[in-house]
Amino acid sequence: MSAEYWEGRGVYASRGAGGSFDMSAIRPTAVEVETSLRLVAPDATALPVRASLRYDPEDPYAVHVLFHAETAGGEPVSWSFARELLVTGLDEPAGIGDVRVWPWASPRGDFVALALSSPDGNALFEVPRSVLVRFLRRTYIAVPRGREGDHLDVDAAVTRLLAGR
Repeated sequence: MSAEYWEGRGVYASRGAGGSFDMSAIRPTAVEVETSLRLVAPDATALPVRASLRYDPEDPYAVHVLFHAETAGGEPVSWSFARELLVTGLDEPAGIGDVRVWPWASPRGDFVALALSSPDGNALFEVPRSVLVRFLRRTYIAVPRGREGDHLDVDAAVTRLLAGR
């Protein structure tokens, strides 16, 4: 069977025998956006940082940000947090603890502030609001709000937990 992308639908379907689509094989596709964020230094200067925004329908409640500024060990830094946190943070302050998000207007345009905190330090990033809105729209095409539970594979999650991954 071959897989074909349904343009604008964010899903793949497998073509079965006789050329018909096997609707049971439809699965949403992952969403990934490459962008440039700005790391805001304590003196208010901002440094560009390449990053990937990722959403995987198999982990439907989470979004992942992969910072391509590599650590001393050569690995990119990855953060994961709730998709809903980003949605709320577009319009009002959201989050407590390690991840906080809020709207941030500046003379350069509309941004969303993303503050990350860990035992290794704190970082404040400016994310272009338009990039975040487009990314989130694509995630909701892949998995609509309120349908996240339909995409959870509890058996697979338990297996991963028991395997220590």
